[in-house]
Amino acid sequence: MRELIPSDPVVIAIVLILLSLIFFLYLMLRRTVLEFRDGMKGK
Repeated sequence: MRELIPSDPVVIAIVLILLSLIFFLYLMLRRTVLEFRDGMKGK
């Protein structure tokens, strides 16, 4: 398991940024879908 983690801090930073972007996109899409669903119900 230790071999999978790169020791280069630049690679670690890039991976963290990508993961945070994916998480942010997931939250935005989830919120949009929920609001769209509420709008379809007529709230």
